[in-house]
Amino acid sequence: MRFHKRTRSIRARCATVAALFALLVFSVIGVALDIAIRKTIESRMWVMTTRAASEWIARMKPGRIPAPHLTVDVPLLQLVDSHGRVEAASPAAAGWPPLSTARPTYSNHILHLERCLHGQCILVTAIRVSPQEASLLWRGDPHVVYAGLPEPYILATTRLESFILAMTLLAVAVITWIIWVVVGKTLRPVADIRTRVSEITVSDLRLRVPEPPHDDEIGQLARAVNHTLARLEEAVEYQRHFASLVSHELRTPITALQTRLDEAVLYPDQVDTRETIAASLSIAGRLRAVIDDMLMFTRLRTASAPSPEPVDLGVVINDELLTTCRDVPVFTHVEGDVKVLGSGSQLIGVLNNLVVNAQRHANTRVEVSAARLDGHVVVSVTDDGDGIAPCDRERIFKPFVRLDDGRRKDPNGTGLGLAISRATAVAHHGTLQVEDSPRGARFVLRLPAMEPKHPRPPSSGHGTEAPDLDPW
Repeated sequence: MRFHKRTRSIRARCATVAALFALLVFSVIGVALDIAIRKTIESRMWVMTTRAASEWIARMKPGRIPAPHLTVDVPLLQLVDSHGRVEAASPAAAGWPPLSTARPTYSNHILHLERCLHGQCILVTAIRVSPQEASLLWRGDPHVVYAGLPEPYILATTRLESFILAMTLLAVAVITWIIWVVVGKTLRPVADIRTRVSEITVSDLRLRVPEPPHDDEIGQLARAVNHTLARLEEAVEYQRHFASLVSHELRTPITALQTRLDEAVLYPDQVDTRETIAASLSIAGRLRAVIDDMLMFTRLRTASAPSPEPVDLGVVINDELLTTCRDVPVFTHVEGDVKVLGSGSQLIGVLNNLVVNAQRHANTRVEVSAARLDGHVVVSVTDDGDGIAPCDRERIFKPFVRLDDGRRKDPNGTGLGLAISRATAVAHHGTLQVEDSPRGARFVLRLPAMEPKHPRPPSSGHGTEAPDLDPW
């Protein structure tokens, strides 16, 4: 089983591929080298036999055939007439039949041959005596001179191939070992990362994988894993904190509901059933509101974003804003193209929540303005109430956080409206924050503006100033 796992490892696969590739390459090189060595040796031997035969022919005179010039290099020389009779031969070739029966033609008067005689292979060069020389020496009778050399031992046996094969296998083994060592050292950080990841549990997400010092793919993987672990730890901690807040927020109305029902059961004669049912329905309505807001908030943080669609915030501000029953007017001002990409229903919910909150805390009026600025659509909702202290401007966006003034003016609120609004803004790649205002509270929503299909040509004036989004 362990061997099977090893063969499936990246290290083993890389070494196997390297071995096969090296075997293929070195096999081709070995075959080419074997052929080149054989051709080189044969070419040198044929040069020697050709030279020996040519020199013997040059020494022949009419009526006198000199003895072959014996050399150590070319011991086999024969002169054969047109009838295949050996007229002269070197001592080593004396008594032999012709070294070859092949006879060169006039057009191709030199042949290189390989012939095996008496259990020995020889390399033979056959040269046909030219017609002019044949007419002077033998009255035109064509003669052929054969010069032969015994085939060298390296060509007559398979020793050359065996040597090349051994060198090929050795080279393949060296290459495979090098790849095995290099890949092993390269993947060693991966094994360390795997070991550390196996030690990480949901109960303890503080551990991080070791990061190699080099900025290669493995180093980038380790840093990406650590970044993911950091976000996972943050998400788990947030979920734990959120679950704690949810349990705290639900405990109070559930306890109140249970108390009411216990009283109705234990003291049926002393408790007004109709009043108990009405109070229980009110508590159940609050529970449902809290649960609906929690589900909305959770979906915004975890669910995938819906397909974006063009949303004209100017139309939303002018036509789709909700207002409360308070006699506080809402004044709107939209300047320019304020279209964005996103979910229309979610953005309408954000603006309605901001406007309803502003009306709840305003004294006399609420201003809603929208304009395009630096590639963003900036929506400002401002009231003329008491405002929000700087220390509370970030805290109010946390789930279930409610200020004293908010509890007093909206006792049935869940404390999730602003948290949902900010989560919606973040999901749309925007921001929602409280900014300074001369009077009251000013909530500013910034969303990436949708680029127009046909942008307007630049004006010929000195340019336009950025719109003042402050209504006061």
